[in-house]
Amino acid sequence: MALRLSLFYAALFSVIGVQLPFWPLYLSSKGMSAAEIGVLLASAYFVKIVTNPIAGHVVDRRGDRRRPLLLLAAISAATTALFAVANDFLPLLTVTLVSAAAFTAMMPLGDSLTMLTSLNQRLDYGRIRLWGSLSFIAVSSLAGPLLVDAPRPVILWAALLGQALTLAAVARLPDIHTGPPAGGPSPSLKPLLANRRFQLFLAATSCTQVSHMIYYGFATLHWRQAGMSGTVIGALWAEGVVAEVLLFAFGARLVSRFGPVRFIAAGGIAGLVRWTVLALTTDPWALASVQFLHAFTFGANHLGAMHFISRAAPPALSARAQGLYSSVTAGVVPGLAMLMAGKLYQDLGGTSFLVMSTVSGAAFALSLLLLKRG
Repeated sequence: MALRLSLFYAALFSVIGVQLPFWPLYLSSKGMSAAEIGVLLASAYFVKIVTNPIAGHVVDRRGDRRRPLLLLAAISAATTALFAVANDFLPLLTVTLVSAAAFTAMMPLGDSLTMLTSLNQRLDYGRIRLWGSLSFIAVSSLAGPLLVDAPRPVILWAALLGQALTLAAVARLPDIHTGPPAGGPSPSLKPLLANRRFQLFLAATSCTQVSHMIYYGFATLHWRQAGMSGTVIGALWAEGVVAEVLLFAFGARLVSRFGPVRFIAAGGIAGLVRWTVLALTTDPWALASVQFLHAFTFGANHLGAMHFISRAAPPALSARAQGLYSSVTAGVVPGLAMLMAGKLYQDLGGTSFLVMSTVSGAAFALSLLLLKRG
């Protein structure tokens, strides 16, 4: 069971390993400006606002997860292929919206399935999820030099290969059923939405996610313009994810000891340091000295969030709670931020990372408020 779940994350993150660092290069090759790239990347976040809660609601009502994941994987693969013929801004925006709607909905549903399976069979979520991070490392570091220096269509073909692997992995996932008693209503999400601790949780994790927007959207372009090779850029991305993998490998024991909220707080304080350094220098050695902090700015925040949700939401609400978390913290809030990120980077260049440091400080402050509420 753990192997099949691990293969799902490995396949899914092979796509992310192509798109996150290198997709801006692909869009730039189609004549898109930094501001237009920011809008296209932001649209992938905004679409989660609608699709992730709907997907979560459908799954909680149906009780199964594999068949919806299969449908989403097939749609994602088919629409990603359409980037080959989309060249102007509006066609690119249309294809981005449809492909992102399907692809991004897979993550919360996959996390819901994995957390439920982990609880039922005493598996370690972090050690399953780390295979996604290892896949990201392999693609971003090993394929980095090829994808940076090769003709830009190679980036699209690499993404399509990852999509095909994802579809195959989803077909092998376990088919766990949950839901309300037969004939009974689904439990309401309203009490969770009205809970002050859950609101603070969403705010803190949203800020930490937002702090990555300049990094995700423009770090590769920024470093490339500074004269770095594809090998160095790939290595910098990989370093952060290697640190993330190590945290995932031992995270369950640490979460048990320190609690999910302290993990979320660690992401905020680490962001203050990391983004300040990225704003002040493009020296590869200086960047390498802080890229390991990705273990906290992303890894600790994500692991803390997964464990917080598993404790706050009952199994019959798990898919909707994951969908809500994803639509807010990885959807509407970072989507708005990404809309501004393109213009911000266009105007300020690397100095725009200082704005991300400020957002990380807000995440840390909100985490402290959440910690005080128990």
